[in-house]
Amino acid sequence: MATSTKRTPAGHGIADRSGRAARSGRTALSRAGGATGRLRLGVGAMLALLLVIGGRLVLVQGLGVGGYAQAALDKRLQTTVLPAERGEIVDASGKVLAQSVIRYNITVDQTKTKIDTFKRRDKDGNETTVTRGQAISELAGALAMPVDQVTSAITGDKKFNYVARNVTPDVEARVTDLEIPGIYSEGSSQRVYPQGAVAGNLVGFVGSDGTGLAGIEQTQDGQLSGKDGSRVYEIGADGLRIPVATDELTPAQNGQTIKLTINSDLQYFTQQAIQTQTEKYSAEWGIAIVEDATNGNILAMADSNAMDPNDPGKSAAKDRGVRAVTAAYEPGSVEKTLTMSALIQEGKANPLSEYTVPPTVTIDGQTFADAFTHGTEKRTLAGILGYSMNTGTVLAGQALNRQERYDWLTKFGIGQAPDIGLPGEATGILHKPDEWDARQQNTVLFGQGVTQSTLQTVRAYQAIANSGQMIQPRLIDGYVGADGVARKAADQATNQVVSKETAQQVRDMLESAVTKGEVKPAAIDGYRVGAKTGTSEAPREDGVPGFDGVTSSLIGMAPMDNPRFIVAVVIQRPKGDIFGIGNADVFRSVMSQTLHTYNIQPSAGTPAAFPQYVQ
Repeated sequence: MATSTKRTPAGHGIADRSGRAARSGRTALSRAGGATGRLRLGVGAMLALLLVIGGRLVLVQGLGVGGYAQAALDKRLQTTVLPAERGEIVDASGKVLAQSVIRYNITVDQTKTKIDTFKRRDKDGNETTVTRGQAISELAGALAMPVDQVTSAITGDKKFNYVARNVTPDVEARVTDLEIPGIYSEGSSQRVYPQGAVAGNLVGFVGSDGTGLAGIEQTQDGQLSGKDGSRVYEIGADGLRIPVATDELTPAQNGQTIKLTINSDLQYFTQQAIQTQTEKYSAEWGIAIVEDATNGNILAMADSNAMDPNDPGKSAAKDRGVRAVTAAYEPGSVEKTLTMSALIQEGKANPLSEYTVPPTVTIDGQTFADAFTHGTEKRTLAGILGYSMNTGTVLAGQALNRQERYDWLTKFGIGQAPDIGLPGEATGILHKPDEWDARQQNTVLFGQGVTQSTLQTVRAYQAIANSGQMIQPRLIDGYVGADGVARKAADQATNQVVSKETAQQVRDMLESAVTKGEVKPAAIDGYRVGAKTGTSEAPREDGVPGFDGVTSSLIGMAPMDNPRFIVAVVIQRPKGDIFGIGNADVFRSVMSQTLHTYNIQPSAGTPAAFPQYVQ
């Protein structure tokens, strides 16, 4: 009989096999699942990589294409600087005193000239084949250079080398038109001065970078300078310009032309005259100025040892400026004219006022004498000026108090730079009246204890010549833009220093100094002239107190019937007897030339001749 107890082992045995089978099945499934997981992980990694690569492709082909394209374009772009032309400096008639010349350097990238042939495209895009030998021959012809020299310059492994320097724009254009691979040009601007040393100190010069370093070149650098332009174009890998690609032109903006008031012919004459005078007396330096009294225009302003701005290094540094505005010195007796003007305008005197003048005058313990010996004399105010008497000037000047003396010097522009557009213009020294000592309060009446430039003195005399109206002197007449449009310089400031009547009386006193006084050598045949001399001591420049020479000057105007021109002459530390030194000869020469240049008719009327002594 069958019982469950017999089946149990069998059953147990079946159950055991089933358990092993089950365990064996779970193990297989685990192995299969692991393989699948690794496969999925690999696929996932592959998909991620593909995603990155795909994204990169999208970036490269989509969003980033402009950047890569721009980088490629930048490599193909070639930029040529088109230098701006610095404005010219011209005289009153338009004669060129300074101009810029554009020049180019022809350069080569030798690594691009090794090809045997290249294609040259014309404006229509048609190509012709050019051999290397043919290109060298054409380039040599354009540059007017030997073929072997050009061959040597363009052959090698240098990325940069010069083929030719400083070629003219037309030569550069011929070279560019050849479109030879690897041949380029670079522009520069060179400054030249066609008149050489004529007005050289006024015009000034530029440095190696084209920046003004002296004279008008320096003070007007902003107006003279232009703005460089450029030309940007594409070149292919073969070094050829791509005709249908980028070609951008930004034109250069040229600087303005500056028109001066000077007459270059008169300037030349004046420079020669002052140079001769300086050498005649072995003086340290000399100055001569010609000004139009009716408008303040400077017609000539000459320095001895004039600088040639084409080669400023040949001149000593001290000779490269304009001493007419930079050198301040004691003017001496030319200042007496200002004192006489103040006395007459204040109603304290007139040309015929009478003074008893002793050999010396002592005031506040200070004694004053004249350059010549004389006894006690009865002089007119005109005679005091005509014979340049310190003693008489101090006596007459007592009618003016300290403040009035200072105020009148200030009214005549003493202590104020003229500001005509030149570097280093001196203001001079005019101390406040409460700073004057017992001596200086009187020496300022005859031009000592005060310093000023020659142009400051000319400005004061201009007011007297121009019926009492002072016009600020000027050197710059106007500007002309690159477009040809002219613009006048700003009007000069004017002010009525003394009345017309006072100015006329003072002019008559100056003319009397020539007709009756000590300035007779300044007379010019056919023309009425008024003038005044001046002499002062020149202080030592070695730091040791004291004086080591004199400053000798003469300033005058003509024609006195209708004053038009002021001429001033100054020489510093002339050698020789002080009483034998005079500037009348060079004054006559320059004034005569000026009257002739401007076709001034001979004077009419009777010259002023105030008595110098009390009758």
